[in-house]
Amino acid sequence: MGKSKFNHLLVIRLSAMGDVAMIVPVLSALNNQFPHLKVTVLTKAFFSPLFEQLSNVNVYEADVNGKHKGILGLWKLFKELNGLGIDAVADLHNVLRSSILRGFFRSTKIPFVQIDKGRKEKRALTAHKNKVFMPLKSTFQRYADVFDKLGYPLNLEFSSPKSKAKLSEKALQLVGKDNLKWIGIAPFATYPGKMYPRDLMEEIIATLNNTKKYKILIFGGGKLENEIVKDWSASYQNCINTIGKLSFREELGLISNLDLMLSMDSGNGHLAAIYDIPTVTLWGVTHPYAGFAPFNQPPENSLLSDRTEYPLIPTSVYGNKMPEGYANVMSTIEPDSVIQLIRRILETD
Repeated sequence: MGKSKFNHLLVIRLSAMGDVAMIVPVLSALNNQFPHLKVTVLTKAFFSPLFEQLSNVNVYEADVNGKHKGILGLWKLFKELNGLGIDAVADLHNVLRSSILRGFFRSTKIPFVQIDKGRKEKRALTAHKNKVFMPLKSTFQRYADVFDKLGYPLNLEFSSPKSKAKLSEKALQLVGKDNLKWIGIAPFATYPGKMYPRDLMEEIIATLNNTKKYKILIFGGGKLENEIVKDWSASYQNCINTIGKLSFREELGLISNLDLMLSMDSGNGHLAAIYDIPTVTLWGVTHPYAGFAPFNQPPENSLLSDRTEYPLIPTSVYGNKMPEGYANVMSTIEPDSVIQLIRRILETD
């Protein structure tokens, strides 16, 4: 495989769970093509389990709400990182914090390459007037481009999915033993414009439950979400609420054992995809063209809201902009089309 130009690479990705999960397949390709390169990932300690199967990859905790908060905290973080023997930096985040770190690293002459997020073309894609509706480069390729600039040309086909994990006793007790296929459903999202209507999701759950072929595991977080899922799990025999029941590591292990994941344009879809689990995603005011579809999933696994009826889709990259009259975009995705796709995948698997 490739020869390492450097010995120790720092990779920065501090953000939300889905964004951090998306670097895993890219680091897998890096690992496989440049196996002697040591990599330190600067991220939240909570995300450490994501990287456990990658050899030569370690996590360094960014405590951005504690000791690494503010300019002085980032200076302290820089001093800590500079003591690790790092000889190049791949900034896969490119936000104010990482740009401040870049300023500190300038004094060391250590190469520091930041991701090109493609902000201009994303603005064109999400514009209300003169929209340029065309597929953009995937986020995975944007990450890979950073490594290319550092002298590590990556072929993402060399990425290996994470292996299925052994379930913890707690997870086994929660799910139980049977011969049913396991469907994970992550029905929630940060913004309403990315979340499938509750009544339609319940229709999907009820139909899948009534087949008696599937065990339905609901993922999410938060008090309100938990109350919704409690109602579903009480109403449908094969529906199980996992919210608040497992650690993140145990939850990842459970996801790795699924037969299929159904999620919004959200983090759980990315978690399933890094284990090569068939992942069906539902898209509201966002769109796969922005480059955030789960890794290595076929396009037909993305079910999209109707752009003929709602031509401003995508209204934003992250789903945080809801134009007037767009509250019901996801109702244009029929529950039956979701169910048919799920059954087609699982029954031809």
